[in-house]
Amino acid sequence: MNKWIKPIGFLFLLILVCSVLSRVLTAGETLSEYAEQNPEIAYATPDRTIAPSPLADAASTAFPEADVVATPAPSAMPSAIPSAMPTATPAPLTEKETEESVHYQEGFFYQPLTDAVVARITGISYPVSETIAPALSLNAVNVVPDEEELAVSYDDLRYMQVLYYDFNGEVQTGELICHRGIAQDLAEIFYELYLNEYQLEKVRLIDEYGGDDTASMLDNNTSCFNYRVVDGTSNLSKHALGCAIDVNPFYNPYVVFNKDGSGETYISPEGSEIYADRSQNFPYKIDENDLCYKLFKEHGFTWGGNWNSSKDYQHFQKVVD
Repeated sequence: MNKWIKPIGFLFLLILVCSVLSRVLTAGETLSEYAEQNPEIAYATPDRTIAPSPLADAASTAFPEADVVATPAPSAMPSAIPSAMPTATPAPLTEKETEESVHYQEGFFYQPLTDAVVARITGISYPVSETIAPALSLNAVNVVPDEEELAVSYDDLRYMQVLYYDFNGEVQTGELICHRGIAQDLAEIFYELYLNEYQLEKVRLIDEYGGDDTASMLDNNTSCFNYRVVDGTSNLSKHALGCAIDVNPFYNPYVVFNKDGSGETYISPEGSEIYADRSQNFPYKIDENDLCYKLFKEHGFTWGGNWNSSKDYQHFQKVVD
């Protein structure tokens, strides 16, 4: 027992010395006295604000807000937008008004195809002959036999720029190619839609989707000219003439009843099936009360939603001379 007396005594003495030194160095303040005199430090609430992450800043730079489309889910209906929606990389808008341009309003004009536009669409939305196709710098996806006579020429077409409100309510510049016979109609219609802030998700040339109409519809892209046949047939579409336009196609699908006599209903694009039920209310639905429908009808267009054996709710077309 005696061997522990000295160590314990030494420890007690050390504690006493430390206590005295602490009182001297802190001017005699106890912890409670220090807290009373420094409440902003002693009783401060920790700051839980998270500093911005450098990775987040980098992501917002790489994917600017304008490229992120927040599509509102329709009320009372599940969202049918595919999680891996194919998207097009928008080409820079390098086309400017020329001496041949028809200027309608600021941001709205149409003109004959320039050499640059012809180069963009040849072999994609505009067909190229088998002989010429190998000489193109791009991989032609729209190739026709040398002897085939095309139903529309470059001179029949017009390049158009319009302004529109996207699904974020932001103003964007869109591109269309159409037949010269409906160019003025489209300029006037799109201008009225713009004035009324009617929302269109995208307005891009079908060429940005490699001429693939299905990919364009899946991306809910509003488009006009594409030299192609009617889906499921060998007949040229009115789009091949530049006389038809599809508006917000994902929300306004193409529906064929009793396809091939099978009793099945065919709906395109895939994933838009819930929007084939037009008794439901949801955003971007085109019906006879919709501004888009009214404007196209006023300009002499017919609507695919009025067809009998099929319904093409996205589709408006007009006969031109």
